[in-house]
Order: sequence, then C-alpha cells, then structure tokens
Amino acid sequence: MTDVLVLSAHPDDAELAVGGTIKQLTNEGRSVVLVECTRGELGTRGTPELRAREAAAAAAILGVTLRENLDMADGNITHTQDNIHAVVRAIRTHRPRLMLIPPPFERHPDHESVHRLARAAAFLSGLTNVRTFGTDDVEQSVHRPNRLLCFQQQFDFPTLPSLYADISATWTDKLASIKAYGSQFHNPTGYQSDEPETFISRPGYIEELEARARYYGSRIGTTYAEAFYAVEPLAVPTLSVFL
Repeated sequence: MTDVLVLSAHPDDAELAVGGTIKQLTNEGRSVVLVECTRGELGTRGTPELRAREAAAAAAILGVTLRENLDMADGNITHTQDNIHAVVRAIRTHRPRLMLIPPPFERHPDHESVHRLARAAAFLSGLTNVRTFGTDDVEQSVHRPNRLLCFQQQFDFPTLPSLYADISATWTDKLASIKAYGSQFHNPTGYQSDEPETFISRPGYIEELEARARYYGSRIGTTYAEAFYAVEPLAVPTLSVFL
C-alpha cells in the first residue's frame, strides 16, 4: 500500500506543482510514488534520455519511493481504453490512499488529458469486472483511492483552491528538485545549448513560481504554500479537528 501516487503528464510536472508537498510527505515517513504518462519527448530542450537522468536526480532530492513512466505519446495523450487501463494498472500496483493529479483546465492539453484519464481510472480501478494484469501476468485485485486532489500547474483553478499546504520548511527542496532539470529551466552555467528559449526556461519563470507560492503562503499565514482543488467535497468527522 502506497500513501500517495502523483500522476502527471511529463517529467518535472510534479516538482513544479507539488515538490514542496512531496518532500513534506516523505519527511513525515509517507511513501510517495511518481508516475508520468510520457517522457516529454516533444520538449524543445534536452532529450528524453537526459530528462530521465534529471528526473532520477529530482526524485532522490524529494525522497520518493519510486518513479515510473507509462510511455504514452507526448503531445497526444488520448482518452483510450489502453491509456485508461495503463493508469488503472498503476493504481492497482501501488494501491495509493491519495492521488494527486493535474487540474481539469490547463495551458498544456496533455495536462487536461491526464486529468480525464485519472478520473476515469480511479473509478474503474475499483470495479471487479475491469480486469488488468501486472508485470507478472497475475490478475490485479481492485483498488480505489480514498481521495483525488488536483494540484495547480500554470492556469488558475476554476474556483478558489479547496486547501493550501504549508511548504515553508520544504521550499528549498522543491527549488532544488526543479533545478535538477538543468536542460529545462534557466541554467546558464550548468547547461550549454543553442536550443530555443521556452516558456519555462525564461530567466523569470522560477521567480514567478516563488511569487505564487509566497502569495498562497500569505493566504494561510505562512511563507510558502501550494494549492489544491478537491474533486469531491471535503469532509471532517468533527469540527474538533480545528480546535
């Protein structure tokens, strides 16, 4: 049983969106698995092989239990039975109690596509008549996560965030995990290339991430925070949790 499965479209999505939360969870002894749908092979900068090495370095910084890739087509993540079942297999393999997934409305169409896959797979993985088999060819048992939370990527959520996680203590770890992707972000001394500048390799991009984290921190009285949007209504057993 895994505590948290983070499903994303590309290597570096998890670090950018929830790197602070991931590190906070692993610091608390929670098991976190990162599952990417593609290798980011359409990316303007770097190569899939280089990004795989960068992803491994970032995972080590965040202390995750495992990182795996589903080898879907970058830029063409379709809502097919094969892709849905690939996510179902990942859910049934790792058996997470919580899934962190992309939001429904995003700048990159792959992110929106993974949201749809996650919603379908999280439901179907709990149905006995949806049959999947693991790498050992043994039929997998059903499993449905307790909760899905959407992390924030480039666009705002359709409504105000459902909750904020204080990442003040892990902001530097989040930043280190992002900078592990030297080919993708502004890194004039560590990555020499004549490749074009991209939206995320701009010098000011990391500063924009920090500004948002600081703003969210200000909403809850901390220095840095990450925001989440709940798929289902959130509930507490008693208001005593706030006392």
